[in-house]
Amino acid sequence: MIKKLQNRFILISMFSILLVLTVIMGSINILNYQKVVKDAEDILSILSENNGHFPKKLPPLDKNSLENRPSANRPEKRAPSEHTDTQQPSEPGAVHNRKFSPEMPYETRYFSVILNENGTIKSTDTGKIAAVDENTASDYASQIWKSGKITGFLSSYRYLREACPDGTRILFLDCSRTLATFRSFLLTSILVSALGLCSVLVLVFFFSRIVMKPISESYEKQRQFITDAGHEIKTPLTIIDANCEILELEYGTTEWSQSIQKQTARLLELTNSLIYLSRMEESKKHLQKIDFSISDLVEETIQSFQPLASAQEKSFSVNIKPLLSYYGDQSAIGQLVSILLDNAVKYSPPQSSIEVTVEQRGKNICLMVCNPARELAPEHFPHLFDRFYRTDASRNSETGGYGIGLSIARAVTDAHKGKIWAERRDEDSLLVTVLL
Repeated sequence: MIKKLQNRFILISMFSILLVLTVIMGSINILNYQKVVKDAEDILSILSENNGHFPKKLPPLDKNSLENRPSANRPEKRAPSEHTDTQQPSEPGAVHNRKFSPEMPYETRYFSVILNENGTIKSTDTGKIAAVDENTASDYASQIWKSGKITGFLSSYRYLREACPDGTRILFLDCSRTLATFRSFLLTSILVSALGLCSVLVLVFFFSRIVMKPISESYEKQRQFITDAGHEIKTPLTIIDANCEILELEYGTTEWSQSIQKQTARLLELTNSLIYLSRMEESKKHLQKIDFSISDLVEETIQSFQPLASAQEKSFSVNIKPLLSYYGDQSAIGQLVSILLDNAVKYSPPQSSIEVTVEQRGKNICLMVCNPARELAPEHFPHLFDRFYRTDASRNSETGGYGIGLSIARAVTDAHKGKIWAERRDEDSLLVTVLL
């Protein structure tokens, strides 16, 4: 149990750190990408305002000076073509809010293509780029025309589609350097985050053992106390039972002597169950694993319950696949089967049928016990395997249960790295499934 608690603590810690890193790194990279797009859009806007070329003098930083420039220096607005879905270029002062480097016109690589109303290439301008010839430029422009998009990325080129007096102009800006920088930063951030996660995992694993140490020691002392106290209690109980038998031989059987023997037997049974549960929860080293026929084991256990079931007018419906072998502690698995059958017999109404199924599912052995349980409410299901849990709030002992049997069943299943759960098969039946 302590190991599961430690693993859960590590899992929650690592998930929290991963979530925080994802948000931080994701936000940084999204902002970085948006900056790449914004810079490309600003440059394309300048080219759009100047008929596909850079002006001799780049726009200054002051927006007011741009708005107050003489109208003769401003390019006329161009209406979009009837056959193209374009956006009207914005005015110079509306798009530039920062100063560009004077070297930008000489560092920037771009080209443009003009198409007529039918999408036929009229002219190309590739004088400012060496990596693209006229045929490639025409091919790129045809792809943009067919897509109908106004702006976006095609390969490593950011494009802008706009109307012009000659038809439709598509501007392409080479963003290979900025995209390469963005991808490099993205990859670096992922690698650094992964390295950081691995480092944190080592630290969390180390410190979790220190944090869990007091809990582990407390749990170990509690478990050791149950085992030691159980052994100490068994001795006086045995003496009480023996003395009661002597009194019966001397004075005869009375109502009080029978009550003493009955309650002593119940207390011995509870003590043995607690000791067995404690041993099952200790570690796997207490298991004596061998290969045995689980089919024969379940059949023999059912036969031992037949007289008890018949006395209560109950029967077994058995569906056991023969010759199923399992490697585990035969005694513990036998105890598991006995607990499930005992619960089914105790808590099923008279004249009912208890179904027992053993089958193979892939590499696993599946044991299912189903019995009528009309009065069992759904809210009890998550707690059926809790220690000392009873569905009867008054803890009536008419059935003789202590609320510890299914806890032992879960401990045996966990010791064999299996799973056990309870569910409704229908409105009137309880199905307990064990997967080994």
